[in-house]
Amino acid sequence: MVKYIFVTGGVLSGLGKGITTASIGLLLKGMGYSVTAIKIDPYVNVDAGTMNPYMHGEVFITDDGGETDLDIGHYERFLETSLSKEHNITTGKIYLEIITKERRGDYLGQTVQIIPHVTDEIKSKIREVAKKTSVDIVLVEIGGTVGDIEGLPFLEAARQMRLEEGPTNSVFVHVVLIPRLSSTGEFKTKPAQHSFQELRRIGIQPDVIVARSDSPIDSNVRKKLALFGNVGIDEVVNSYDVDPVYDVPRLLKEQGLDRALARKLALEYRDPDLGKWLDFVERYKKASKTVSIAMVGKYTALRDSYLSIIEALKHAGAYLGARPNLVWIESSDVEQGKVDPESSIESVDGAVILPGFGVRGVEGKIAVIKALREREKPVLGICFGLQLMVVEFARNVIGLNGAHTTEVDPNTPHPVVDLLESQKTVVARGGSMRLGALPIMIRKGTLAYRVYGAEVVYERHRHRYHINPQYLSKFEEFGFIVSGFSPEGYPEIMELTSQRFYFGTQAHPEFRSRPLNPSPVFVQFLRTALRG
Repeated sequence: MVKYIFVTGGVLSGLGKGITTASIGLLLKGMGYSVTAIKIDPYVNVDAGTMNPYMHGEVFITDDGGETDLDIGHYERFLETSLSKEHNITTGKIYLEIITKERRGDYLGQTVQIIPHVTDEIKSKIREVAKKTSVDIVLVEIGGTVGDIEGLPFLEAARQMRLEEGPTNSVFVHVVLIPRLSSTGEFKTKPAQHSFQELRRIGIQPDVIVARSDSPIDSNVRKKLALFGNVGIDEVVNSYDVDPVYDVPRLLKEQGLDRALARKLALEYRDPDLGKWLDFVERYKKASKTVSIAMVGKYTALRDSYLSIIEALKHAGAYLGARPNLVWIESSDVEQGKVDPESSIESVDGAVILPGFGVRGVEGKIAVIKALREREKPVLGICFGLQLMVVEFARNVIGLNGAHTTEVDPNTPHPVVDLLESQKTVVARGGSMRLGALPIMIRKGTLAYRVYGAEVVYERHRHRYHINPQYLSKFEEFGFIVSGFSPEGYPEIMELTSQRFYFGTQAHPEFRSRPLNPSPVFVQFLRTALRG
């Protein structure tokens, strides 16, 4: 039978349940079991695609075009696998399905209720993933905090699954914050105790407790958590802050979490093979070089807005034996004159022009791009980053005054970036962009070909606008060439032949980067930046 591990959180959100879930998955995979992971988000949005990044961090894109929670990215990176949109379950998806069924007449004669209809739908979605993936173990992370009203149907569904699947086929892992008072340095367990009570009140007894803290807790704190959590002392593990987060699986293994889970799930225990993973962690920790990279964007107040890009830089850095030092440049501050574009990039070795949407911060980004291009610093533009590199080049090199993207200026005299033809009839905003893993045809003899070493590659996309093909001949005249096309002929990758690395991609290569298999785009970008 399939085994299920439900990961819940208490005290507050943002504890690191996603890293905990991904780390458990890696340990079990290292034991030789097949594993997949599901993220449950109790918000009423159908998916994360219509949210501002400040609301929930980055939107992670799957191969099949899912606009999902960023924790799906953690799962993919740790498990070295590609997940689907079905691995992100939301309240919106559940209710949309139920209302569709109700209107169709599937529930004729019934009063549609939270129990059993909503909970049955939740259980069905979880089991569908288990069936389609044919794995040994399914990890299910329930987002938010125990006690949140919107999360109650999901916790109830998990409680029911424990009864239906049996105690050796389901385990509850509860992640709690253990804060430390700055005045005394004392760790406090009272918030965790209340969390245990709330969990038991809704019918769930945790099997394993993961105590999150900024530094290691002592044995007395551990004993108190075991006592009030009603678990054995060896079923309490401490996940304290480590750098990088990829070291968390080792931390949990050293405390016996792998053995505890195997025991609870009646699995044959095998010492997890983490050799290659730990080699990567050691390379990251021992990196002897540093490289300073400017991160130019409009959501810099919440770094999780660009989480996959940050991680892709770490993967490439470890591969090259270098530690990226990220210098954040808020494009809105540049636009408002609070930050000088020239001085902001003076000490950096390269820059990433970050993706984003909307008018705010656009002129600030363009000003920084101009400074970077004129100083011939290595530049990687991603999605909207590429589009603004094109706008800057059109204005300041080709001389197309007023050139812009129609997303920002619908009346521009030179729409060098325009709405995709397929988007012109789109009305609904959710899930309607050009999404997912799509082919890119690479031109031989270009930097893009040297980067990928292939004529056709697949990268994940998320955009409505594209580089206007009508202007390509002008760009090519000045050496800003298209080195990657979509099968329909849309420009996908552009590079400036007169510079070592001035490279923009419409796709998001960060979503496919893995610790043990870094994105070749990020590797070449950092390699060039390291050369100075």
